[in-house]
Amino acid sequence: MSDTDPLWRPAYIGIGSNLGNPVRQIETAIERVADIADTRLVAQSPLYRSAPFGGVEQPDFVNGVLAILTRLAPTELLARLQQIERAAGREKGGVRWGPRELDLDLLVYSSVSFKSDDLVIPHPGIGERNFVLLPLRDLAPDLIIPGLGRVSGIPVNGKEPAISRID
Repeated sequence: MSDTDPLWRPAYIGIGSNLGNPVRQIETAIERVADIADTRLVAQSPLYRSAPFGGVEQPDFVNGVLAILTRLAPTELLARLQQIERAAGREKGGVRWGPRELDLDLLVYSSVSFKSDDLVIPHPGIGERNFVLLPLRDLAPDLIIPGLGRVSGIPVNGKEPAISRID
């Protein structure tokens, strides 16, 4: 697959923030994702507020999921998402599961399974993280994730911190 494929492929992006004004950070990031060349924003999930994952003391997160169509290869799409994160103030090499202005994760890319040093598709945390699973369920309950099955059939993790939909 080249950097730009003639076929439009569906992909899903996890989006989150817990610094500054998280809702505004997410709104700005959505605008920037919509501006990526050879990519079309199709839909966005409702937003959720959730306690932090990973045990680092920090503010609650606001999370959601975006559905896009893209002609970019997964690695090129990831590079564009990382540019958006840097523009929002995210620094590489921060604390793992620590606070951040913006987090964009490529969750699913078509029916592709892919693994490199920089990218794993589908994202390995989908089935373990309610802040990803619940917005993805709102957006695409019938989506089949390679290795996990239909989104609506993936059980919610009862051990995860509390999560609530922002209306």
